[in-house]
Amino acid sequence: MGFFGTFVYSSDAGWSDSPSGDVWLRIDIHDSDVATVDYRPRASGLGRFYLGFDPCDYFGDPTAGGPVDRDAEATAFVEWATLAVGATITKEAVLPLLAEAGATEPTDDFVEETTRRLIRLLNLPLPQDLQDGADL
Repeated sequence: MGFFGTFVYSSDAGWSDSPSGDVWLRIDIHDSDVATVDYRPRASGLGRFYLGFDPCDYFGDPTAGGPVDRDAEATAFVEWATLAVGATITKEAVLPLLAEAGATEPTDDFVEETTRRLIRLLNLPLPQDLQDGADL
């Protein structure tokens, strides 16, 4: 069985179990294969994308998760990162991390690895359960 966990970062409270205030990032990891990333406020885009497998591929259901415009979400997330946490990142750094519908295998074996890379791009500390050496 893979890892399951939800991590929420709020600009005014750090990592916790639930959003605090209007500026937050939530990463929900499902079975070490899919991570749903939600962020607020959203600039353009839907404020949601996936890491690892796209849910429609993972669950074998074309309606699972809903469609994601990867390019638009990467652009919107870069805007969010600048405004919310003061991180200077590029769309070119974010886009390869996002799940792609129809892809056979994600780059990383475990979505926790991709999640760590995303958090490190933001220059945020890793949540305790995602730190290297954590018992996942």
